Amino acid sequence: MKKYFFLISMVFLSISLKAQRQLIKLWETDSVVNMPESVLHDPKAKLLYVSIMGNSPDDKDGIGGIGKLGLDGRVINLEWITGLNSPKGLAKFGNLLYAADLTEVVVMDIAKGKVLRKIPIENTKFLNDVTVDDKGIVYVSDSRTKEIFKIENNVPSLYLSNLSGVNGLKAIKKDLYILAGKKFLKTDENKKITEIAELPAGGDGLEPIGNGDFICSSWGGYVYYVTADGKTEVLLDTHLEKKNTADIGYDPVKKIVYIPTFYKKTVMAYQLK
Repeated sequence: MKKYFFLISMVFLSISLKAQRQLIKLWETDSVVNMPESVLHDPKAKLLYVSIMGNSPDDKDGIGGIGKLGLDGRVINLEWITGLNSPKGLAKFGNLLYAADLTEVVVMDIAKGKVLRKIPIENTKFLNDVTVDDKGIVYVSDSRTKEIFKIENNVPSLYLSNLSGVNGLKAIKKDLYILAGKKFLKTDENKKITEIAELPAGGDGLEPIGNGDFICSSWGGYVYYVTADGKTEVLLDTHLEKKNTADIGYDPVKKIVYIPTFYKKTVMAYQLK
């Protein structure tokens, strides 16, 4: 009898562990955001910034920009910053907002709502994600040249190369977390690279949960939970709906994941349970 009780207990424990993490949908905007690629949560301003590529992910057409959404999905201003070229990853440092914009990093003054400067990076083709460390040093990935660049005092330099499929970046203290194809990597201040996990599909956006775990997205329509010891589980699968899951944003206090859907032209919000 004790043996059967033990087996039943293990089954219930297994079910409980599998069900302990899930994403519950809160809202989705109408199809009014023209190809959103990245969402960034701003807790101070209590809103979301969203990069709006326009008609193409790689055209220098000047019709891209940055928009603002409320935390409830309400449109505040989809033309807050205009005149960009297919902007993608976003990062914030103090009053500055950074955007990866094909071959240059755009620096914006949040309070004034205007572009301060554009930092071109030579021989780049497809700048994709951007992050800023606690010292204000900027890192930006180029998915087509397989490189990561560092920008210090507005001067760019090559940081890492030969990273196939490099996309998502997140600077945390002295470490830089990297999504390169299916590989989830970490590099320290000495550029020593450690592999954390391998995702089922190529990674796009990544956000720390705060306990060593991460949420990672894959552009094809997947969102994953990755534990500190490298275990991966699927939280969301929208690929059959042909709904992309690009560079996600995250509110670590309310545990809300914000997802731009790229070609579907919406932004979604999910509660992490």
